[in-house]
Amino acid sequence: QEQLVQSGGGLVQAGGSLRLSCDASGSTISINTMGWYRQAPGKQREWVADITSAGSVNYANSVKGRFTISRDYGKNTVFLQMSSLKPEDTAVYYCHMAFRVWGQGTQVTVSS
Repeated sequence: QEQLVQSGGGLVQAGGSLRLSCDASGSTISINTMGWYRQAPGKQREWVADITSAGSVNYANSVKGRFTISRDYGKNTVFLQMSSLKPEDTAVYYCHMAFRVWGQGTQVTVSS
């Protein structure tokens, strides 16, 4: 059974950093596009970043230069390193595997 389990997140001051993890089981991350979305209160889910099976990475303009998506094959885990965080980054963050499986969501709150 394919499953994604997220960890990380929390409360941080503006300008700070956080790292989200997305542990995959039941399938190998190397053969799937992995990505992150986020949803702020009262807003639609927004694409953040993804990494393809070939290793290409893509970022939303709103996070480009501040967020980094990466993966660890040995741990079968995808990461989202977030730096220079802004209050507008506050949201629940979700990882996905090929849009087929989704993590449970992780709250990120950035205080001003």
